[in-house]
Amino acid sequence: MNTIMNSPSDERQYKIIHCTINGRERTAVVDVRASLTDLLRNDYSLTSVKKGCEVGECGACAVIIDGECYNSCIYLAIWADGKEITTVEGLTGPEGELSDLQQAFVDETAVQCGFCTPGFIMEAESFLKPGVIYTDAELRRLLSGHLCRCTGYENILNAVRKTMYRRAEGKTEAGKQPV
Repeated sequence: MNTIMNSPSDERQYKIIHCTINGRERTAVVDVRASLTDLLRNDYSLTSVKKGCEVGECGACAVIIDGECYNSCIYLAIWADGKEITTVEGLTGPEGELSDLQQAFVDETAVQCGFCTPGFIMEAESFLKPGVIYTDAELRRLLSGHLCRCTGYENILNAVRKTMYRRAEGKTEAGKQPV
């Protein structure tokens, strides 16, 4: 039911949406002007989704929607209706263990202040597939929509490269099959 409702106290309009967030089916009433970032942070406390530039330039708010990476700050919450959304919180294992990519960021010290880290991880997660190998130039291009002020990017590239090779071999840090 995709009903648009008007608020009696002002001119805002709301819509009921149904989506899957980190594997859990959700229903929400959202302001038709609200971003997906606002929905994820404010309604579901998914704080890995960062509010950076809010114009789609920095990548700090990146999430995976139906298998593709998007900047959630410029993706309206109402567009999430019927979609499957994954945030960094959705990458951890059932006991809270880090994914192979998250662990590689730790191992390669690709995390400094941490503000950009979830966006880089979600972008890399969207394109790192078992058996697919990219050149360093291709990895740089694939990660180019993200800004970091702390790391100089080299450690981030090392973490992504490390995960890419492990997934190409069909194993992860913990010896588990990649997701």
